[in-house]
Amino acid sequence: MATMARKTPTTPSEPVDEKIVDIDVSAEMQGSFLEYAYSVIYSRALPDARDGLKPVQRRILFMMDQMGLRPDRGHVKSARVVGEVMGKLHPHGDSAIYDAMVRMAQPFALRLPLVDGHGNFGSLDDGPAASRYTEARLTPAALAMTADLGEDVVDFVPNYDNQLTQPSVLPSAIPNLLVNGATGIAVGMATNMPPHNLVEVVAAARHLVDHPDATLDELVRLVPGPDLPEGGKIVGLEGVREAYATGRGSFRTRATARVENLSPRRKGIVVTELPYMVGPERVIEKIKDAVQARKLQGITNVQNLTDRHHGLRLVIEVKNAFNPEAVLEQLYRHTPMEESFGINNVALVDGQPRTLGLRELLEVFVGHRLTVVRRRTRYRLDRATERAHLVEGLLVAIADIDEVIAVIRTSDDADAARTRLMSVFDLSEAQADFILALRLRRLTKFSRLELEAERDELARTIELLQEILGSEARLRQVVSDELADVARRFGTPRRTVLLEHAGGPATQAAPGRAGTRTAALPLEVADEPCWVLLSGTGLLARTTEPDAPVRTGGRSAHDAVTHAVPATARGHVAVATSTGRVVRLEVLDAPTIPPTGSAPGLSGGAPVRELLGLGRDEEVVGLVRLDAGAPPLVLATAQGVVKRVVPDHPGNKDAWEVVGLREGDRVVGAGHAAEGDKLVLITSDAQLLRFDAAAVRPQGRGGQGMAGIKLAAGATVVHLGVVDADHVSSSVVVTVAGASGALPGTVAGSAKVTPLDRYPAKGRATGGVRAHRFVRGEDCLQLAWVGPEPARAVGSGGQAVPLPDPDERRDGSGQPLPVPVAAIG
Repeated sequence: MATMARKTPTTPSEPVDEKIVDIDVSAEMQGSFLEYAYSVIYSRALPDARDGLKPVQRRILFMMDQMGLRPDRGHVKSARVVGEVMGKLHPHGDSAIYDAMVRMAQPFALRLPLVDGHGNFGSLDDGPAASRYTEARLTPAALAMTADLGEDVVDFVPNYDNQLTQPSVLPSAIPNLLVNGATGIAVGMATNMPPHNLVEVVAAARHLVDHPDATLDELVRLVPGPDLPEGGKIVGLEGVREAYATGRGSFRTRATARVENLSPRRKGIVVTELPYMVGPERVIEKIKDAVQARKLQGITNVQNLTDRHHGLRLVIEVKNAFNPEAVLEQLYRHTPMEESFGINNVALVDGQPRTLGLRELLEVFVGHRLTVVRRRTRYRLDRATERAHLVEGLLVAIADIDEVIAVIRTSDDADAARTRLMSVFDLSEAQADFILALRLRRLTKFSRLELEAERDELARTIELLQEILGSEARLRQVVSDELADVARRFGTPRRTVLLEHAGGPATQAAPGRAGTRTAALPLEVADEPCWVLLSGTGLLARTTEPDAPVRTGGRSAHDAVTHAVPATARGHVAVATSTGRVVRLEVLDAPTIPPTGSAPGLSGGAPVRELLGLGRDEEVVGLVRLDAGAPPLVLATAQGVVKRVVPDHPGNKDAWEVVGLREGDRVVGAGHAAEGDKLVLITSDAQLLRFDAAAVRPQGRGGQGMAGIKLAAGATVVHLGVVDADHVSSSVVVTVAGASGALPGTVAGSAKVTPLDRYPAKGRATGGVRAHRFVRGEDCLQLAWVGPEPARAVGSGGQAVPLPDPDERRDGSGQPLPVPVAAIG
């Protein structure tokens, strides 16, 4: 047998006289461990199922209530609260008490905080300041937890040194265990309960009050799932329902994130809500680790833009070549943006740890509230009955006050006066003592009226209290009404979204397996064919629709396409500018717009100037293809020069010159023209020249071009059109005339639409033919356009401007426009 020795204590003056006692080590260890385990389980780690509080939390709230730290009073130092609790009720370290108080003040830990903290009470990534720096008081919800403590609603037990008493449980008008959850590790068992929505829990509790035999399915319809303080999403409800039935289960919490345009050429993932008890710094650290380990791809930067005004905002920048939705799925898989929560509903019931389902938790709380209200009603009935008895005696005395005074004056002492009053007026001892303690000012006529009114009010109160105690249904109605008042005062809307699976919201009967992931998205953007579009208001976008230039321009309810070139999603295009430059642009930088039928126009595009480094007076005049099969680039300048450029693009430059401009000249149009295409030049004095593109010999990038149209004095070229030879008969010419002296955008002017084949072809460098007859007040063309039907005109904001019907007269005058036109496409 294993033994150990114990020495009897000695003093220095006594001789050493050792006494060795043999003790069974296994029995000693077993007894000590059981005492320790009992203390941890019942006095530290597990909450009571009635009020949902651990002993230290209960003692903190009770002591703060005793100190008068109510919401309508000022905060006090947290160290003072900790000292009072430690000295009077909780004989443990101050750090444990302060940590428990801090958690009850953190809005991200509790769905309904019970302590109103003032100062640094910590965050998900950082701890709180020391107790000497912070202040605290109770919240209004905490008052509902401690209400009616002075009315014998719960049992009081001695404190650790038997000098004070403390409540064994709080009255708890709030279903705190379900609303705020709990977490704790005991010996051989643990508890982990998620928070819930107060309004939903109260609705379930009231349903159980009214229908004691309610089924679990009925309660689950009222409490569909947890409601976490920081919101987020719960993906998969099968584990939640299992926990509601058995007390054990699990679910996955997921951050709330969306894909946004961080800049005209950059997309990113913006996280606004994180899983329960997950901080942004922890997420950032895990993202960086996963990127370095090559588990995550497509992420260029992570920024924490969280502040107290806008809340959580975690911005994750995504490379253009990657699909943001696919990157988001990777983040869910490899970072704490998706976490698992294990439910273990272990709580103390009648002093014993039990694992409880949703119905059992609600039953324990409802039973507790019924007991509290019953004891409170009995206490109030006793007080009201005692008061009514005293009022009756006082009314008797006032009715014959002279004789009462005479009896008292002729008595030898107070005991004799009490005895004589009891015998003469048939009063009880309590009534006689009350009369002897009566002040003379109560003997007025008004006092008698007040006493009679009080007697009648007490009679009504006693009748109501007796009704509550005499009827179980009436008692339950009182409990239900008080719960409804709690939900009305402290309830807030649900914050957490419940999803049956990763792809949609929760329903009562969702098909398929809960928690199933959606089909995996391709991580990188596929190099598929697309169209790059430029609108009249300067918006750039791309789309995969094969007939996008026609559909977007013809059916759009917003904006008009002025240039469209084919490309691939991971390829390059370029823009030609008014200074004779070509600037390279990645197609991925252009935002993708949905199909025309769902989001018409280019309203989802990005301003092209913000994607390029252009000069102040430099304007975009067209889109340029950079693929090997592209026809030669054709340019036209305001001074009538036209040039076709050999398709020789430098691969190592982002911008290069394509035409040498004379002083004061600028490029007004650009496109691609094969040998068989037709070029159309329109001038400010309404002259139109159509000739073959083959008449313009391709030149190198340094060439200055050749004469395209013969200009009259003061005239300039306003438009260059490129028309396929097969589409001349289906193309139209749109001209908008106005006054040269008017400010741009102030005069609507007139417009004319004429088929292109009405204008005869002429030789290059000739004057062309008249395309628009000016009327009074008009002396120039403000805009012109050549292209396939139907033509669209838009204002400066992209709104559609109606054009007149086609006019067969090539030199006719235009029809007045309702508003100024900014672009035609």
